[in-house]
Amino acid sequence: MIEEISLADARRIALAAQGFGLSKPPAPNAGRLLATLDRLNLFQIDSVNVLTRAHYLPAFSRLGSYDRALLERLAWGPKRQRRMFEYWAHEASLLPLELHPLLRWRMARAERGEIGYRALREFAGERRPEAQAILDRITAEGPLTAADFEHGSSKSGWWEWSHVKHALEWLFWSGKITTATRRGSFARVYDLTERVLPQGILDLPTPDAATAQQALIERSARALGIATSAELRDYFRLKPAEADHAIASLADFGVLLPVNVRGWPAKAWLHRDARVPRRGRGAALLAPFDPLVWERDRAERLFGFRFRIEIYVPQSKRTHGYYVLPFLLDEALVARVDLKADRQAGQLRAHRITIEPGAPTDTLDRLLPELERMAAWLGLGSVTVGQVS
Repeated sequence: MIEEISLADARRIALAAQGFGLSKPPAPNAGRLLATLDRLNLFQIDSVNVLTRAHYLPAFSRLGSYDRALLERLAWGPKRQRRMFEYWAHEASLLPLELHPLLRWRMARAERGEIGYRALREFAGERRPEAQAILDRITAEGPLTAADFEHGSSKSGWWEWSHVKHALEWLFWSGKITTATRRGSFARVYDLTERVLPQGILDLPTPDAATAQQALIERSARALGIATSAELRDYFRLKPAEADHAIASLADFGVLLPVNVRGWPAKAWLHRDARVPRRGRGAALLAPFDPLVWERDRAERLFGFRFRIEIYVPQSKRTHGYYVLPFLLDEALVARVDLKADRQAGQLRAHRITIEPGAPTDTLDRLLPELERMAAWLGLGSVTVGQVS
């Protein structure tokens, strides 16, 4: 018999797995920050900085006001302090160093030209000498950005911006280089992987692809609590051929338990260690790329919350605003807030607050303190609220 789980319990399982409902420490330290990263597996990176860059927000949603400089040291600091690395996981992401061996199979596939868009794959074949020339220059000169190549040798014809960027991305995908630091307007500074990551991580054994994929699916299941096969694959952007064998093996081992969630069209998998709290409590503003909501169909099935990013929608056609954060209150997504950090004026501007149908009557009263907390965390002196609907 396959166990049936109510939608309410599925929500509680998902929220607990993602680290919501826990008490927020008064001064989150490196240990709490790294524990949050380990729970989520990654902080997705996005270049939009209208509020703050997306990789800072998931920890704030779960821990409260932590020191963003702490994350920067752990991500891009000296080798002895580094606890994260950048790579393509869900999307471009910051990941715990311990995940590096589990993604080497993907690096190997990129090196062979088996994955990536066409312009990328070319550097694994006929254009490999161009990539090697770029790698040689980084080896000789040290960390470089894409812009550092813009005015390179014009005789070879290899130093055009787009060509260099594609070659650097192929070298990055294949694990030959990684991000040493970020510079200026968040430009990635590339260096040889062995000069950036701790030797102890590089010396860890490389599992075969099947073993690594199984470990990634187990981590996805632990982070989601309860999920469909498609959602388990999506967490690390695995294809069915890369993930389905792992799901089957974990089910055979009893790590994944088949369940039905009332109202869900597909069978779900419950991680054997997932908790089912009696009740979810707390409030949090969520990044548009938070793992609780980044899979839009899952957010709609769990919370009845249809969420679409409108950054690329013309202003006249936007429904809720440019950079909209869902507001989690206890066990429900109850509002959307279009936010901007006006750094010159020292204000956090909530251009528009949209309260969801059926939201509790005290939603706005519980949202405003969260906005004030976020403003203080970002070093902004006040909050201004525009339209409330």
